[in-house]
Amino acid sequence: MYEARLAGEFFAPRDHRLETGQSVEGGVGLDFFRRLEEYQDAERRLAWEGTFRDYLELVRKNPRVCQLAHARIYNMIAAAGVEEVKGRKRYRFFSSELFGLDRTLEKLVEEYFHPAARRLDVRKRILLLMGPVSGGKSTLVNMLKRGLERYSRTDAGAVYGIKGCPMHEEPLHLIPRELRGEFEREYGVYIEGELCPVCRLRLETEFRGRIEEVPVERVLFSEEKRVGIGTFTPSDPKSQDIAELTGSVDFATITEYGSESDPRAYRFDGELNIANRGIMEFQEMLKCDERFLWNLLSLSEEGNFKAGRFALIYADELIIAHSNEAEYRAFVSNKKNEALLSRIIVLKVPYNLRVSDEIKIYEKLIRQSDLKEIHIAPHALRTAAVFSVLSRLKESRKQGVDIIKKMRLYDGENVEGLQEKDAAELQAEHPDEGMSGVDPRYVINRLCSALIRSKTRCIGALDVLRAIRNGLDQHPSITAEERERLLDFISIARREYDEIARREIQKAFLHSFEEAARALFDNYLDNVEAYCSGFKMQDPVTGEELEPDERLMRSIEEQIGISDAARKAFREELLIRLSSYARKGRRFDYTAHEQLREAIERKLFADLKDVVKITAVAKTPDPERLKRLNAVSEKLVAEYGYCPVCANELLRYAGNLLNR
Repeated sequence: MYEARLAGEFFAPRDHRLETGQSVEGGVGLDFFRRLEEYQDAERRLAWEGTFRDYLELVRKNPRVCQLAHARIYNMIAAAGVEEVKGRKRYRFFSSELFGLDRTLEKLVEEYFHPAARRLDVRKRILLLMGPVSGGKSTLVNMLKRGLERYSRTDAGAVYGIKGCPMHEEPLHLIPRELRGEFEREYGVYIEGELCPVCRLRLETEFRGRIEEVPVERVLFSEEKRVGIGTFTPSDPKSQDIAELTGSVDFATITEYGSESDPRAYRFDGELNIANRGIMEFQEMLKCDERFLWNLLSLSEEGNFKAGRFALIYADELIIAHSNEAEYRAFVSNKKNEALLSRIIVLKVPYNLRVSDEIKIYEKLIRQSDLKEIHIAPHALRTAAVFSVLSRLKESRKQGVDIIKKMRLYDGENVEGLQEKDAAELQAEHPDEGMSGVDPRYVINRLCSALIRSKTRCIGALDVLRAIRNGLDQHPSITAEERERLLDFISIARREYDEIARREIQKAFLHSFEEAARALFDNYLDNVEAYCSGFKMQDPVTGEELEPDERLMRSIEEQIGISDAARKAFREELLIRLSSYARKGRRFDYTAHEQLREAIERKLFADLKDVVKITAVAKTPDPERLKRLNAVSEKLVAEYGYCPVCANELLRYAGNLLNR
């Protein structure tokens, strides 16, 4: 991937001594300055200048240097790689920042960028990202912009423009229109667009029509330097000037050149000018005044816009905008916007609906903070994620599918009576699922409150839920009905955590839980095979033939409510599942069957429950119990990610749970 190559080229691993101001081999931060010099050298090596004749030689060797903006962005995304995950494409370009949006991103790349890269008609459309607040729209756009900056610094993404052109124009525009067909046949390169007014004047006056002498330079995209990436933010329509988009007359030079139609008396520094060859972002586009949006009509359809007293100016750029659903609905309802609506492709960007991906969102946002000294107990973020995802889901009409099962199925868990294909059916029930609910920003705000208020330098799941609940009282936009609904989800998230806490503490008490679970599973499965085939078991020590251990099998099956009448069907279903796994070359263990996993764990925990209860809740434990508690606490810290504070909290809390 080009990102990794660039990072490795410019930056070596950090030395922690530099962060504390320590001297490093005779000086403070010498390694940093060495890396800084390496970075500056690498930037200087990227510079290239030559004539149009030299540029044609580059085109002959690598025609991709003159690719259009949509093709460049698509190739940038494809260069980072793609992987198949459960029949869906996951583009690695987005994987470090965006989570739970695989379907949306696949649609974006496959239905917009890919055909646009092939010069199909969708490239003449404005891409509008529409979704709820804090859903990832701005992050997506920023990733494209930052990615394009990096990509223009690679060989594959190199961009060249006419030196001195305010729009860093494609040099092939110098070729007369009458010769372009011949050029395409010889070079295999399609030329689109015309010279901007500045370059047309320079070609006539400065170079006297000799296009082979026109200087060309490598262009490095940079939003900060306003090269190839433009951003427009709406403000007060009464004070905002259209010049922000299209440039303006330079009154300081108009007396020198005598006319507003002279390109030398005009500043081609509007956002549409500087975004040529790259990306033009319209933040909250639908809030813009109508006169600013009119420029987009011809820019999207014809690839040009009007500026000052000049002919239409060609621009090759991706126009990407974002807005929320309420503003989009209002925009659609206005008949005056029909012309622009026909030039818009809307991509819905919903909230994430997977608990595991929601956790990644919170982890990313917390990593960006300066609260590294605060420890977050295991499952604290998961508990918050369960609450958030539940608030975004809609109840299914399918019999036997409650919102908890739906949440687990969406997250890729094995759910009794449901398969992966059922997830698609459930999603089809509510096409707008994920377009409402609690946004990650609210949860992060409450997490920040809990982190700052923490007195123990550690926060757990209950601290997080308490902070979320308290925040509801401070949220004026939440109705009484919605508040009750969210309180119900907090209660469900609490029950989910209770189950995790029970299981976690019992695993910690039980030495080598995984080995014990597998041994019990193997023993159970041996007996099931013997029972279903009518064979006898063989004692591994004496070799004596024995009947299948019905008592053992029933002690496990009863944990999940398998009746005596249903035991035969349950056991036969297990063998069918075992045979299916064997044909596919996959290992079938107790975790591959959700009901059996639960039964095995409950059986092990039932045998241990009394020991945990007595040990964990004793007010004055005897030395033997105290020794065991310390051993369990150490195991939680060493193997489960707890700190001493949250390990002791878990022991107390789980002990009380088991004692109920």
